[in-house]
Amino acid sequence: MTREVTQVPHHDADCRPATPWQRITETFRTRRTRRHEHAPPTRDTGSPAPEPVPGANTLWRMRTTVQDEPGSLAALCAALAGQRVDILSLQTHPLAEGTVDEFLLRGPAGLPAAGITAAVESAGGADTWIERADAHDLVDAPTRILGLAARTALDAAELPLALRQLLGRCTIRSQPAPADAGRAPGGLPVEGALDGTVMRLRAPEGGVITVERPYLPFTPTEFARARALVELDARLGPRLPQGRDELTLAEGSDITVRRADTRDLEAARAMHERCSPHTLKLRYHGPVRDADRYLNHLLGPRHGRTLAVQTASGRIVGLGHLLWDGDETEVALLVEDAWQRRGVGAQLLGRLVGMAAEAGCSSVYAVTQASNTAMVAAMRGLGLPLDYQVEEGTLVITARLGEVVASGAEGLGSTSAP
Repeated sequence: MTREVTQVPHHDADCRPATPWQRITETFRTRRTRRHEHAPPTRDTGSPAPEPVPGANTLWRMRTTVQDEPGSLAALCAALAGQRVDILSLQTHPLAEGTVDEFLLRGPAGLPAAGITAAVESAGGADTWIERADAHDLVDAPTRILGLAARTALDAAELPLALRQLLGRCTIRSQPAPADAGRAPGGLPVEGALDGTVMRLRAPEGGVITVERPYLPFTPTEFARARALVELDARLGPRLPQGRDELTLAEGSDITVRRADTRDLEAARAMHERCSPHTLKLRYHGPVRDADRYLNHLLGPRHGRTLAVQTASGRIVGLGHLLWDGDETEVALLVEDAWQRRGVGAQLLGRLVGMAAEAGCSSVYAVTQASNTAMVAAMRGLGLPLDYQVEEGTLVITARLGEVVASGAEGLGSTSAP
């Protein structure tokens, strides 16, 4: 319904073991989430009504449930016309009883949402939901869905973002399948399951993708669209954009920055083996022995995007992760000791932030230790407004993206511009 960013949480107890790092970041995430809850939209958006401007209009998205009988839609149209509200588009979502009608409306700037809702309910509408829309919503539904399918076809990491833009404000979680089970967790049927505000879809890799939208029940039509995107992803299999950046560092070394996924798992583990315990501890905030256990999750396209820095010989010497985390996005870097302080981290971070901006993220944050001066310097080097939160030696730095230009990201397959 909306274009608000809701990302795939990567702090999932089903996806990786509990560690001191997870407990630390979970504490920060809980506190931050309290400031960014998925609150259900009210009947009015709560924003103050703008000063009336002669000839000005406001766009609205609205859903209402009506009886599936002759004349019901005509009554709604007449009620909206009585408020001088134009219907720009209409989609119908048939239910077992009744129909959910989804409208894109254009009304006078001085008309509040409550006035539109009252008119609709007087004409027989029920369970009406309304919020502000913008120019992006003027794209018709078939065109928008085809665009989401094209993005998904190009990049496996696009599936969570495509589902989010298809379904609006929602929480998406990925749960892996048990290693010894032939079915998805919980015995989920192949076709998935829909239960009010929760839909569960069988993931291409055999697990479950759970989508929850607490403020608005999903319709069978939305369920069918989401299932079609997941089936497309399953048919195409693992895939990444092939773009890469060839760079020469200031001290003369040639490197390549490219996208990475679980197929780079062994090379990433080899890099871990070359990293000192101190470097691994700065990155993972926990026992060094647990570091390898995170890699399969971090490289998975369901949880975000990964960039790898590769030498001329093909060895991976740095990894940068952009991780979907609820309403927020985390960035994380690891550069092996021999390649630190050469600008590798800055190259990774700049491209990750560009990808986040293209994906519509308003900010990114990094969880590190207050003593990690290299990461602090890299965040400052972005030239963006920064917020700092410190507790017991753990530092969370949040960069507000604003109008960041996604330079350097295009060739690396960042295709999610809203």
